[in-house]
Amino acid sequence: MDYKIGIISLPIFAILVGLLAILTMEGQIKPDAPTMIAVLVLGGFSCAELGKRLPILRNVGAAAIFATFIPSALVYYKLLPGPIEKSIVEFTKFTNFLYIYIAAIIVGSILGMDRNVLIKGFLKIFVPLGVGSIAAGAVGTLVGMLLGLGAYKTFFFIVVPIMAGGVGEGAIPLSIGYSAILGQPQGDFFAMVLPPVMLGSLTAILFSGMLNYVGKKYPHLTGEGRLQPGGSDALVPAATEAHDDNTAAVDIPAIAGAGLTAIVLYLLGVMLNHLIGLPAPVAMLFLAVAAKLASAVSPRLQSGGLIVFRFVQIGMTYPLLFAIGVAMTPWAKLMAAFTVPNLITIVATVFTLMATGAFVGRLMGMYPIESAIVNACHSGQGGTGDVAILTAADRMQLMPFAQIATRIGGAITVTAVLVLLRWTI
Repeated sequence: MDYKIGIISLPIFAILVGLLAILTMEGQIKPDAPTMIAVLVLGGFSCAELGKRLPILRNVGAAAIFATFIPSALVYYKLLPGPIEKSIVEFTKFTNFLYIYIAAIIVGSILGMDRNVLIKGFLKIFVPLGVGSIAAGAVGTLVGMLLGLGAYKTFFFIVVPIMAGGVGEGAIPLSIGYSAILGQPQGDFFAMVLPPVMLGSLTAILFSGMLNYVGKKYPHLTGEGRLQPGGSDALVPAATEAHDDNTAAVDIPAIAGAGLTAIVLYLLGVMLNHLIGLPAPVAMLFLAVAAKLASAVSPRLQSGGLIVFRFVQIGMTYPLLFAIGVAMTPWAKLMAAFTVPNLITIVATVFTLMATGAFVGRLMGMYPIESAIVNACHSGQGGTGDVAILTAADRMQLMPFAQIATRIGGAITVTAVLVLLRWTI
């Protein structure tokens, strides 16, 4: 029982495999919560464990990459049983549990963050993000031109999609805008911009995993999840005690209350989305920051929020990535981007975005590795990419800043580029 695959004890793992095999043969795999928890936990931690055991690759985020892309390949090559695939897709799309995860991560990390560091970090992070985006756009376009792709195609259909904010908030509105301006079918443009989004996210995951390895070799370059020096998480000792199974230190009502607080803030974000059009995760992020700055949440709930953060980070990340791989990651689209000129252009764009973030961040007194990882999220596949990138980097505490890079940075990118395209046509 002490030998584990992820969080699953080996005997339980064997029982799960047998049960799910029998249920699949009997046609009893349903998209209900108990069955899907079993399926996603088994699949997610199995893929992650494989990535963690590979030499060299385990140091560059292989666990997150495997948990996301192995299930995508299994679906494409028809190696995942049809009933399981169908149930995962239905469960993922209709329960929307990605946003439960993001809500818990954002609220827990913000409530556990030093107040002064939070204020300074939110004001500072836009500078490396903005400078990095401009530099990445210029370098990526230049590299594409040198490889014969042409400035127009490179900029609008490779470089911009990488920084557009993922699929739902990036590739889709971008393709709709291109269609309206250029007068061609939206589906054609969507097929063109989706592969760079996915491959850009994969590149960011790999680079972030490498930075995690670099941070272990050169500790002075990283805050281990803190964006800048000068503050600490006063609540971390409570979370550490809980993580070490000291149940006397665990306040169950506070943990439950913190979880409900995260859900309430998310629902308030949904309401603001309907009222003013601000994306729900961004609205929730601002509300959580406002609550922290106004000291509207008691220290007891803040401590509970940090434990919710740890529980979700440890128990839900790889199952979530597995679900994303099955339901939201088309393997064929990813493979379509694997041409040498496209690949070099995408890598150059993401590298410039992260390197510029690290350099500017350091000039502004932030840790270069954390600053680079936040910028990496600007090239991620939306909220799903943020989860994979921060998992590979082992810095889930940066989720609030990652959401700024992805949601706000992506929205600004899409808006500015559509204005530019309209102006140049």
